[in-house]
Amino acid sequence: MRDAVGFDLDMTLIDSRPGIRETYRALTAETGVHVDADLAVSRLGPPLRTELRYWFPEEDVEEAVTTFRALYPDHAVTPSRPTPGAVETLDAVRAAGLRVVVVTSKLGRLARLHLDHLGLHADELAGDLFSEGKAAALTEHGVRWYVGDHVGDMIAARTAGVPGIGVATGPCSETELREAGASYVLPDLTVFPTLLSEIAVGPGPSAR
Repeated sequence: MRDAVGFDLDMTLIDSRPGIRETYRALTAETGVHVDADLAVSRLGPPLRTELRYWFPEEDVEEAVTTFRALYPDHAVTPSRPTPGAVETLDAVRAAGLRVVVVTSKLGRLARLHLDHLGLHADELAGDLFSEGKAAALTEHGVRWYVGDHVGDMIAARTAGVPGIGVATGPCSETELREAGASYVLPDLTVFPTLLSEIAVGPGPSAR
């Protein structure tokens, strides 16, 4: 199996905020429970249940998860866009002879809808995983570096024993990503192809 570069999905490869915002608004309309959609999308990264627990009593969380996921395909997929540099990044990974693996906290079948809609091909996709829970998938799929926007992604990389590459396109700052153990921190994916050309052939200079 060829080595792979692993990627988180939301706010790493795709800007899913517009569609997820609309899904939360639809959830409010469906359930009558107010969810501040703008606040919710400002902290994407952790599992859906984590966010819903801010708005629903514990006994209603699972039903809210089911409702949200039923609404998701009609509201969340079409408005989402690749993040700056995402398409070129995946092209660079393949040009380097490496595989693309997406490991995300989003349910796998919903993540697949985004990838298919945007034409972002992944050789492997593992969903419904967060923080340390991503580590086993990174190891299983031969991930050599893991790229993400959340401190949980850096914890996943560290747990799996691979370098974490932070991108400051999500809710976490460059400082937070470094403190979580990122080996490299980038402002966004537009500079990732240059970094890959350095680290794929050797240790390369740190982007810290």
